[in-house]
Amino acid sequence: MFEYAPAPESRSVVDIAPSYGLFIDGEFVASAGGVFKTVNPATEEVLAEVATASPEDVDRAVAAARRAAGPWAALPGAERAKYLFRIARIVQERSRELAVLESLDNGKPIRESRDVDLPLAAAHFFYYAGWADKLKYAGFGDDPRPLGVAAQVIPWNFPMLMLAWKIAPALAAGNTVVLKPAETTPLSALFFADICQQADLPPGVVNIVTGAGDTGRTLVEHPGVDKVAFTGSTEVGRQIARSVAGTRKRLTLELGGKAANIVFDDAPIDQAVEGIVNGIFFNQGHVCCAGSRLLIQESVYDQVIEALKRRMATLRVGDPLDKNTDVGAINSADQLDRIRTLSDIGAEEGAERWSPPCELPDQGFWFAPTIFTGVTQAHRIAREEIFGPVLSVLTFRTPAEAIEKANNTPYGLSAGIWSEKGSQILAAADQLRAGVVWANTFNKFDPTSPFGGYKESGYGREGGRHGLEAYLA
Repeated sequence: MFEYAPAPESRSVVDIAPSYGLFIDGEFVASAGGVFKTVNPATEEVLAEVATASPEDVDRAVAAARRAAGPWAALPGAERAKYLFRIARIVQERSRELAVLESLDNGKPIRESRDVDLPLAAAHFFYYAGWADKLKYAGFGDDPRPLGVAAQVIPWNFPMLMLAWKIAPALAAGNTVVLKPAETTPLSALFFADICQQADLPPGVVNIVTGAGDTGRTLVEHPGVDKVAFTGSTEVGRQIARSVAGTRKRLTLELGGKAANIVFDDAPIDQAVEGIVNGIFFNQGHVCCAGSRLLIQESVYDQVIEALKRRMATLRVGDPLDKNTDVGAINSADQLDRIRTLSDIGAEEGAERWSPPCELPDQGFWFAPTIFTGVTQAHRIAREEIFGPVLSVLTFRTPAEAIEKANNTPYGLSAGIWSEKGSQILAAADQLRAGVVWANTFNKFDPTSPFGGYKESGYGREGGRHGLEAYLA
């Protein structure tokens, strides 16, 4: 097999400042709350110092959003749409810059940030711009009204895309926003603040406060907030649900997952293998809906595993800015420790571990693509979300057994089905307790389609017409 020569994307297209403040009331402002450093996970190089928002800063941001809420909601929907369209176009115009920034700050391959994250982020703003003057036709009453100030907390796995998922429907519905990005990936949100200025968005409509968990907690618990939207871990989601309980605040949660990817014996094997690889190794497995449990019908088990190992041997791990890279860096040292710990536990519990020959870089946070065979429902790696490039493989004999094993999890965010029989796909999909079920594909997203989970994967939907409901009274 021939080797690809390196094809690095240039870092020169993005200009990262040495330090960043908070974005409040349309301006970048200083904070007395101290600073933290954001690093490139592929090299451990410090990219910038970022302000930590204090409780007083959060007060200022919420107050700014409150002042802007009335005038923003009073604008005709068509006028709000103009701002959203403008933001969408600017995101497209700056997509190369933003894609490089995302790969530097997050560690994901440039092909993914360039071809998936940024196009989808722009598409969400375009899509919800179209809804801004049609809210009374969305199915939520003849006179839907915005809730007011939305507190939004987003994770580090898709910084720009999660920002778009949250901000676009909130603004279209007439709400104002205070957003807190993850502490390990704050830069795309701060660059988005610059886009808001470039689009002449009215001051206070979007505010961005950076910091760690304490900042997010202060924002979520702020009495001036009307709506809380959170994407992240189930543990933090529980804490937020407890803090919001008994208040007037509306809440949506999009939490963890342990998705089953089911391969029936009549599946197109080569196509299924590509879907398996995309389902667990896309974005280093840092995906809440990742297909981290592979269920294979026993009669095709050997064939699927052989093809999967052959395909994994071709995956290229390395520099996220190399356009040939398939698997980039793990986002942080803490996340790498969790992946290593759970993988070691999997081996200790008797599962068979396999990774392709893979030379990992000396600097940065790296983990080779890994599969575990001989896994049972009792193994921790089959029950707990690893959030990394680690696949647990189980088997089944009958469709009923596949459904039972797939549903035997506290999570319910997504699932995949591989079969040539439409009747089998529909029957299985009807029985799976998952918010999204993909058929003969995986990780396909569209702004017109709702996304969300059951059980400990959260509640509420983002995307589509359904995504507006969370922001309308």
